[in-house]
Parts: sequence; structure tokens; C-alpha cells
Amino acid sequence: MSVTEPSAAKPTVVFVHGAFAESSSWSGVITELSAEGFPAIALANPLRGGTSDSEYLRATLKDVSGDIILVGHSYGGTVISGGGTDNPNVKALVFVGAFAPDEGETPGELAGKFPGSTLAENLTPVPVAGGTDLYITQSGYHAQFAADSSHEVAQVMAVTQRPILESAFSEASGVPAWKSVPSWFLFGAEDRNIPVAAHRFMAERAGSRKTVELAGGSHTVSIPEAAKLADLIREAAAATTGH
Repeated sequence: MSVTEPSAAKPTVVFVHGAFAESSSWSGVITELSAEGFPAIALANPLRGGTSDSEYLRATLKDVSGDIILVGHSYGGTVISGGGTDNPNVKALVFVGAFAPDEGETPGELAGKFPGSTLAENLTPVPVAGGTDLYITQSGYHAQFAADSSHEVAQVMAVTQRPILESAFSEASGVPAWKSVPSWFLFGAEDRNIPVAAHRFMAERAGSRKTVELAGGSHTVSIPEAAKLADLIREAAAATTGH
């Protein structure tokens, strides 16, 4: 049985959050698209490492009927790129302030490829079984992660953030889906996690069908600018599924 109610008219949009966020971070864009009949899933990304998280996504997609559009934020871009391969139903990839690694690359390598990231100085480690979890400090979260959201919104995000296993940032990626699946990119020009130069580099390398760079946008620019992300997803759907 499908995990969504299939739609004859619309592809299913699968949202994959990244580190230091959680599934409700997609609420704004889900509200817009659901009103238009787009089935949606907001995956609870385990944040344990590119290989295992991509397999988790791949397993979920097996239960989705019809065409699929994958949308990934931040580290979630690594997951949609890894988990979006070998599935003919995956028609488009939308990277939102996201990593789009090539085979053998790591998220940490891409974040440091160009100057500008201040993430490392705002992280706090928590030892766990099997490694170390990383959180963004609550005091630094607003400026680091969500500067274009209100203080109240960022405060809730800081409290509800989910950690990522530190080793996930140094795990090499496999063959990327963006080499065989059309891609679209949206990111903020003031991203403090992944420098804007890295976003531009990854979008160009992936042959982005359309790249939207939002002036003043933070790493989570798609929260205050959910309508712009919805527009990009609609465009990807129209270009690849006819809907």
C-alpha cells in the first residue's frame, strides 16, 4: 500500500530536511502545494550518515506510487542525491540551500571549499553511542541558521532542532542522482552554513535547470520565502511530469 494517496494529476513531493532542523520546517511550502492537490511526504531524516540516510529514503520511495519530486535542504541534498538514484519514478530534484555532492565528495569538504561558513564556531558536541552528535548552540542559532526569520520563529527552531552525527559530514557520497535527474536550485545569498559561492558552484556543475538566489536569504531562506520554493517545485513538476 502506498504511503501517500496517489494523484493522477500531480507528482508526490518528498521533502528531506537537513541537520539542525526537522520535518515541520517544510510547513509553509507543504501548505501551499497541498492546497493544489500535490501529495507530500516530509521525511524524518535520521541524520546518521549519507549512506544509511539515503537507503532510508530509497526504502520510503518504494512505497510511493507515481511520479516523485525530491526536495532536499542542506544535508538533505546529500540524501536526495544519494537516495534518488535507480528509481524511474524520481523525475526532478530540488536543492534548497543544499549540498549536491559528486561521487567521493563529503558535505564538510563542500562547505569548506569556499570561504564564508561560520558553522563550526556555533556548534556544540554531545557524545552518544557510536560517535558525537552536533547541535547549533541556541544562543547562536538565529544569526547562524535563520537570520531572515523572526526571533520567535528561530527560537522555536533552535529548541526543536535535531542533531546530526558528526561523522556524517566526513562521509563520502556515492554516485549522485543529479547526473541523471534534472535539478533546480534555490538558496540565500547570506547563507552562513554553506557559502553562496559553493551553492553557485554546485548548481552550475549539476546543470541546474533554474537557479534562484535570494538576496539577504539565510540558510533557511525557504521558510520566509516558502512561496518562492513552491513556485520552483511547480516549475520542476511542469517540466518533468507535465503537471
